[in-house]
Amino acid sequence: MKNDFLDSAKKQFEYYKMLGEKTFSQLSDEQLFRQLNEESNSIATIVKHLWGNMLSRWTDFLTTDGEKKWRQRDAEFDNDIADRTELLEKWNEGWTCLFNAINPLTENDLTKEIFIRNQGHTITEAINRQLAHYPYHVGQIVFIGKLLSNENWTSLSIPKGNSKEYNADKFAKPKHKQHFTDEYINEKK
Repeated sequence: MKNDFLDSAKKQFEYYKMLGEKTFSQLSDEQLFRQLNEESNSIATIVKHLWGNMLSRWTDFLTTDGEKKWRQRDAEFDNDIADRTELLEKWNEGWTCLFNAINPLTENDLTKEIFIRNQGHTITEAINRQLAHYPYHVGQIVFIGKLLSNENWTSLSIPKGNSKEYNADKFAKPKHKQHFTDEYINEKK
């Protein structure tokens, strides 16, 4: 039986990347950099942290520790990205690094051991770790975007009050095998 884990993980990463991008597109430049209070991070700062984490975790991840000596994690929380262009460059650079690392993997690679801060992980565990971490932060991005957009927000999932119609459409179709992200990712293309 074919292991669908890698395909599923890639689709989920693509889905969360898309959620971030659909949020960015609904916000003004000023909103991307707004820090709601002293203890919170702006969307730009969250992007900078994701970028730093992705570069550290996925650069040469099969042969070097996922916490690179060159990473400056504390600086990732400085709200100093200059503009939307730089934000999108960091966003895309991080995701490109991740996909360049996982796209060549095969089912046989999943049990190989890698290290993050000297802790051994199978590749499956390392991917799962990041599938928990990145959506956590993308959820923050979406939440902040929704707060800042208020009544101008366009839902990225089932809009409020539309669950009945959404489910009716789903149950009107025959049962079939499909990854839950396919309709969202295909909509983007």
